[in-house]
Amino acid sequence: MSDLPFGFSPQDPDDKGRKPEEPGGQNPFDFNQLGAMLSQLGAMFSGAGTSSGPVNYDLAKQIALQQLAGTGGTTTGFGPDQTSAVTDAVHLAEMWLDPVTALPAGVRVSQSWSAKEWVERTLPTWQRLCDPVARRVSGAWVDAMPAEAKDAAGPLLSMLGQMGGMAFGSQLGGALAQLGSEVLTSTEVGLPLGPEGTAALLPANIEKFTEGLERPASEVLVFLAAREAAHQRLFSHVPWLRQRLLDTVEEFAQGITVDTSALEQLAGQVDPANPASIEEAMKSGMLEPQTTPEQKAALTRLETLLALVEGWVDVVVADAVGERLPGAEALRETLRRRRASGGPAEQTFATLVGLELRPRRHRSAAALWKLLGDRHGIELRDGVWEHPDLVPGADDLDDPLEFAERFGSTRKALEDPIAELERTIQEEKKDDE
Repeated sequence: MSDLPFGFSPQDPDDKGRKPEEPGGQNPFDFNQLGAMLSQLGAMFSGAGTSSGPVNYDLAKQIALQQLAGTGGTTTGFGPDQTSAVTDAVHLAEMWLDPVTALPAGVRVSQSWSAKEWVERTLPTWQRLCDPVARRVSGAWVDAMPAEAKDAAGPLLSMLGQMGGMAFGSQLGGALAQLGSEVLTSTEVGLPLGPEGTAALLPANIEKFTEGLERPASEVLVFLAAREAAHQRLFSHVPWLRQRLLDTVEEFAQGITVDTSALEQLAGQVDPANPASIEEAMKSGMLEPQTTPEQKAALTRLETLLALVEGWVDVVVADAVGERLPGAEALRETLRRRRASGGPAEQTFATLVGLELRPRRHRSAAALWKLLGDRHGIELRDGVWEHPDLVPGADDLDDPLEFAERFGSTRKALEDPIAELERTIQEEKKDDE
C-alpha cells in the first residue's frame, strides 16, 4: 500500500520538466478538485448534526425518524382510552405474576409509546451497545496501518473517522426505524432498552400484530403486558444482569481485528472528489472485522444469557396467564415463530455484533427453567439469578437435567457450607481407603 494519502501520487524526479498533460507527467494537486471535495464534505457534515464519536447518533436518530415519518410511524395510533388500557393491562399482569415468581414487581410506571418515542427513549441504551463495537471497528484498521502511512495520511484519517461515524449512524438509523415500526414492547429484543422500571407497550404496533390472530385485542394486550412486566421484574431485581449484558458486548468488541490487506482495496475504491465513495467503501464490508475464538466465546455467553432471560419470561408468563387467557399458548407460539423467522430484533443484533439469536436456545432455556421449578420450587428456581456464578451456561442448555441435579447440590452447599465441607472430607477419606 502507498504511504501517501488517498488521491495523491508520487512524482517521478524525471517528470519535473513535463507539463501535466504530457505523457508521464502528473498533476500533484488540483485545487478545483479539493474545493469541490471540501464543499461536499461541508454539506454532508452540516446535515449530519454535531454528534462526535464512533457513531453519529444525531444522524441515526434523524434517519430513523425520517423513515418512520414516511410510514406513519411517528403518530401514536391510539387515544387516551388506550393509554389507560395499557396501564390497566400491566396492573392486571402484575397481580397474576405475583404468585408464580419470587421476584417482586419491577414496574414503577406504565407508558404507551409510539414508534417515534421508542426510538428517542431507547437510543441511550443503543449508544452503550454500539459504541464499543463501532469504536473498535473504526480504530482497528487505522491501528493496522504502518506508522509512515498514518503520518502521510494526516488530516484524512480524521475525515475518514467522521465518515465512519456517519456510515455507522446511517446503518443504525435504518435498523432503529425497522425495529420501531414492528417492536411490541420495550423489552421485546431481550434487553432493557428503556428507562429502568418503565413498562412500555406500543399499541399501534400491537394493533397491526393482532390482525389475523383471531384473538381479542384485549387478550393480546394483557399477554404482552405480562411479558413486559416479567422482563421488568428480572431487570429490576437482578442487579448484575443489565451490566453483564453490556459487558459481554464490550468483551466482543475488544477482540475486533481487521485484515490489513483490505486497506489496499479501500485505497483503490475511494475517490477523494466523491466523499460518498468513502462511506460506500466502509459500508461495503471490506473492513468487516474477523471473528476470533475469544469473540465467539463472548457471543456464546451473550446468546446464552439472552436465551435464559427469554426462557425464564416464557415459563413465568405461561404459569401466570395460562389458565386465564384461552389463547395464551397460541400467542406464545406465535411469538416464538416471530423470533424464528428472523424478525427485526435478530437482524439488528446481526448488524450490531454479528449475533444471530437462535430460537432453539430459547426453547432449551425454557425447558431448563420449567424443570428447575418443578424439581426445586419457585423460590429456588428464581434464586438462580442471585449470582452470575449460579446461572446456567451454554452446555447446561444442552443437558438441563444434569444442571437441575447439580444445582440442588450447589444450593445445599451454599445454605450450610460447614456441613458440605464435612461431607466432602468424609467422601475423600472413603476414596483414600
